[in-house]
Amino acid sequence: MENEKVELTEKVETTEKIVKDKESVNRNNRLLNNKLFLYLTEFFSGMAVMAVELGASRLLAPYFSSSQIVWTIIIGTIMIAMALGNIYGGRYADKNPDPDKLYGRIIISGIWIALIPVLGKYIIVAISAILIFTVNSNFLIIAGFIACMVIFVFPLFLLGTVTPSLVKYTTDSLDDNAKVVGNLGAANTIGSIIGTFVPTFISIPAVGTSITFLVFAGILLVISFGYFLIGKQNNSKRRLTSLTIFGIVYIVACIFGHNNSYAFWENKLTYEGESIYNYLQVYEDEDEVALSTNVLFGVQSVYMKDKKLTGMYYDIAMASLYFSDVKRKENLDILVLGMGTGTYATQSNRYFDNLNIEGVEIDKKIIDLSRKHFDLDKNVKVTEYDGRAFLNVNKKKYDVIMVDAYQDITIPFQMSSVEFFDKVREHLTDDGVMVVNINMRSDKKGSINNYLEDTIAQVFKNVYTVKVDNSTNVELFAGNNKDMLKVFNENVSLEDNEELIELLESITNRLEEYEAGNLILTDDKAPVELLGIDIIDDLIKDEVEYYREIYKKDGIKGLIDQL
Repeated sequence: MENEKVELTEKVETTEKIVKDKESVNRNNRLLNNKLFLYLTEFFSGMAVMAVELGASRLLAPYFSSSQIVWTIIIGTIMIAMALGNIYGGRYADKNPDPDKLYGRIIISGIWIALIPVLGKYIIVAISAILIFTVNSNFLIIAGFIACMVIFVFPLFLLGTVTPSLVKYTTDSLDDNAKVVGNLGAANTIGSIIGTFVPTFISIPAVGTSITFLVFAGILLVISFGYFLIGKQNNSKRRLTSLTIFGIVYIVACIFGHNNSYAFWENKLTYEGESIYNYLQVYEDEDEVALSTNVLFGVQSVYMKDKKLTGMYYDIAMASLYFSDVKRKENLDILVLGMGTGTYATQSNRYFDNLNIEGVEIDKKIIDLSRKHFDLDKNVKVTEYDGRAFLNVNKKKYDVIMVDAYQDITIPFQMSSVEFFDKVREHLTDDGVMVVNINMRSDKKGSINNYLEDTIAQVFKNVYTVKVDNSTNVELFAGNNKDMLKVFNENVSLEDNEELIELLESITNRLEEYEAGNLILTDDKAPVELLGIDIIDDLIKDEVEYYREIYKKDGIKGLIDQL
């Protein structure tokens, strides 16, 4: 009985302290008397966190890809920031229950987020430039992690202090504290949900990543400025000056940060923009038009203005037509998974008039660009869909299926497994051929190439490869027709176009039959990102080794002089 009295007394004293602290706080700001304002603060802070997370993926993707590894880095660093913010916010609110400090932190967070479009890409390039000469392995992981830590941890740490601080300001007594925490959690979660969907489906496709950052930063500033300018009865001259300065900084960020250009050193791009899936840039010169979906690596599509061969892997990929008896069949039905802007289709149609080509491309903006800038024939049907999902709903069989959906290390695992290639085989005619563009060549055993080739060899009896000159690409041809190679040679002998004859001689000299191993990728186990990063490390080493030697010998000055 005595213990119950003590507990009741302690509870009453605690409740009285909570009420006293809250009354002291609320006297300084009339908005705090309305819990709706506090719930709105929680709602919009949760929304901003998710919007920044999605914005982070778009900011990093042009430089480091959008692979699962990059997403892991983003999510991991953001969770670290939020956890630290929760701890700090809770402890600080207990020691100093002053909401002015919280809304001050939200302002700083909003300003930092607003400056990301202005400075973020320069920070990423600077970090990459330093690490590329000093890191020997796992460049993308290390550079991506450091970039995330530098750019995103601090503002999200500050937003992480919001929830524990608001618990302090909204709790009336121990009798309703669980309800209050639940309501705050619900407000945060609902805000997070909206902050997930709005950037992905509305703001980023419509106005881009940069403006998305600015919009959500502005929301944080409106909430915080409202707290000080509307809620506070008296604001000191110093505080008003600070708010004015923050407002000016935000306006400056809007002026200089609305540009979505990630390749800021390029000033002659024909097109630059974003879609739901990609950062896109189109550039052209007197000879060609090219599409790139990132800044640091590669070209995804190219259109030759002189209607000649590209000199790239698309030329080698046309060998698939000869494996499929193009010179003797009346018509060939061809499907391209990962159509891009249609380089393979456009080029094949230039040299052959018996092809029925259709493509699948998940990115609608790329489809639009293919018609506008890359002269893709309007008669070539392109379906906006995921490649594997398309095979699941389509029953048609094809003479050739091209798989061209691999881009740097962002190899879709669902389009690299034995189950996927089984599905491709089911959509081929009896003598049909699959051609796969493997875009990261490596001579190391156990590389992603070996995994893909071994996996394909589990499904197809005949597998041949051709290494593409002056490139990291390998073209792989696979089929179950036992006379596949014989058909190829016979069709080559029937070719009378001098340009193609020269190309086919080069292909024939480099054509190798693949001996299958047992490195198999499945839907359950396909570590394509880690395997891809291993090759990227090797490629980076090869590309920068010359400059590394200069850096080691003459330092930064020697490097600058060389560049």
